[in-house]
Parts: sequence; C-alpha cells; structure tokens
Amino acid sequence: MKNFQQNLQKLEATDTQVLGVSMDSPFANHAFATQIGVTFPLLSDWGGTATRKYGVYEGEYKAARRVNFLIGKDGRIIEKQVDKDAIDPKKIVDACERPRKK
Repeated sequence: MKNFQQNLQKLEATDTQVLGVSMDSPFANHAFATQIGVTFPLLSDWGGTATRKYGVYEGEYKAARRVNFLIGKDGRIIEKQVDKDAIDPKKIVDACERPRKK
C-alpha cells in the first residue's frame, strides 16, 4: 500500500481512484492507514463477500491474497497483479498512464 501511496499523484492525474480493500474491520483499516501514512480510502470487506467474488480468498488460511486490480469504469478488470507481483504497482501505474482508445 505504501507503493500505491508513493504513486498516488500519478494515478490521480490519470483519473484513477485508488482504494484499498481488506477483510479487516474499519477500525483496523483506519489504524493501519494512519500507521503507514496511506491517505486513500481503505475499505473493509468484513465477512469477505467481495474477496470471494473476486476469487482471492485463501480458504485454508481464511485470508485474502495480495492482489491489485485495475478496474475500468465499465466494471471490467483491465489489469491484475497477484501475490509477490502485487507488491510493486508499476504495471498498474503504467496501464493507467497509457492513452485510452476512444
């Protein structure tokens, strides 16, 4: 999340809204965001409904995998980074900065 925070101005300049989602409570998300200096919204998927719908729930560990999605305004997934690839948001940032076909 810190890496997305570091790229926040670039992303917002491309009309991109950055959101973090976790299965933690809203209180825990707020405390975590404050601790690491994240200013974009962290949403709580308490219960894991969205996590399961996006297919990133790890049943054995009862936790979500680390995943970055770039979702278009039409709701379709444009780019996806999973696990260790999701630590560096460069692929997502580059995709946002590419000119869009009209």
